[in-house]
Amino acid sequence: MGLLLRNGTMITADRRWTGDLRCRDGRIAELGDELEPVDGEATFDATGLLVFPGGVDPHVHLSLLVAGTVSADDFASGSAAALAGGTTTLIDFVHPERGESFVSALDARLLEAERSLVDYGLHLGVTWWGDGTAEEMRRCVLEEGVPSFKVYLAYKGTVGIDDRDLVQVMAEARTLGATILVHAEHGEIIELLRDRMALAGLTAPRYHALSRPPETEEEATARMAMLAGLTGATTYVVHVTCAEAAAAIARARERGVEIVGETCPQYLLLDDAVYDRPDFAGAAFVVSPPIRPRGHQTALWKALAAGTLQVVATDHCPFTQAQKAAGRDDFRRIPGGAAGIEHRLSLLWTFGVGTGRIDAHRFVDLVSTRPAKLFGLYPRKGAIAVGSDADLVLWDPGATATISAATHRHRNDASIYEGFEIEGAPAAVVARGELRYRDGQILAEPGSGRFLVRQPNLVR
Repeated sequence: MGLLLRNGTMITADRRWTGDLRCRDGRIAELGDELEPVDGEATFDATGLLVFPGGVDPHVHLSLLVAGTVSADDFASGSAAALAGGTTTLIDFVHPERGESFVSALDARLLEAERSLVDYGLHLGVTWWGDGTAEEMRRCVLEEGVPSFKVYLAYKGTVGIDDRDLVQVMAEARTLGATILVHAEHGEIIELLRDRMALAGLTAPRYHALSRPPETEEEATARMAMLAGLTGATTYVVHVTCAEAAAAIARARERGVEIVGETCPQYLLLDDAVYDRPDFAGAAFVVSPPIRPRGHQTALWKALAAGTLQVVATDHCPFTQAQKAAGRDDFRRIPGGAAGIEHRLSLLWTFGVGTGRIDAHRFVDLVSTRPAKLFGLYPRKGAIAVGSDADLVLWDPGATATISAATHRHRNDASIYEGFEIEGAPAAVVARGELRYRDGQILAEPGSGRFLVRQPNLVR
């Protein structure tokens, strides 16, 4: 049975119109005016609501092992929170052990992801380079539908690789038409600073931020931009947090380097005063890179407006306060990450569209269309067009709420946005032509999402 949406105001990255939309067999089958229901299809009156393409979050970490513990949301709970917030597609990660087959690690991760309520893709973390790595990358792109690889310039003791191997990874990605994602921080300097602070007895959450200053992100971002120019690899810098890193990307783009940046709501809306909260409450904000001092937020908003930063993702990776307490006496042991997947769209709508920093079309581009294009999903995702997947957010711009850990769907017991007043939220969410969220209720079951085979990126 299909679904007919009537009288909605459709907003895409470049168009706005009012009309009807017919969903059939999981796709958008027809757009028009005064469409009549056929074959007993259900109808939904969207009068007064805005209709966006479903959100695409290309940077989440569900069931991720960090610092001896596992992030609090699994694929079922995390995707339910995503669905309630208007996100209908997630891209998570596979992190093979050193020397482990990429394809074997991918198969294991796919089993964990089967309980997702929304469609999902995966990026492959390149954690080692050896005789078989190029072939493993080729298989991921050409046979498994994973045309994106993540590299870490930090965490050299676990997932990070050195520059010599990095260049080989980037060159192979260029050959395959794959995209390189990069966590850009100068890992060696950070480890030195962390150890010095701990030895000096400086162990509170505040020193997490001080051990990872903006200069370490600036250097790594500039270095990655240089390597992108030399290798020709399409490069995507995740979670840009500071003015200096955004400026490094802008300079590289002016030189013609194919590089873009992503930021996250926590970096747009918070400043480093959060680390001074009493009673270890600052631990909830330990994310990497850290929240920056006041002033960087304005620079990031400007970079979004200029197109230097093209995606707002979440880096969703929540931990309970009990998990965070592992680092009560040593900030180095606090598992890094926070929740955000449920509130990404509402936060950007409230503090972006609502303040005039961006318009509704730019909003749709940042949360849906651009990530779909960058990661080989467009126009299947990120569009309202005949033939596209019927993933749709029916948005109530007048809805109001207060974010709280007491009411969010994430499995952690603290919210970094506690007390934030938001205006604008989904009234309903359609995924693959099915009404999966309505009026605060999740209507989908675990396992209703599907793995997305993605193509090498040909759309810019």
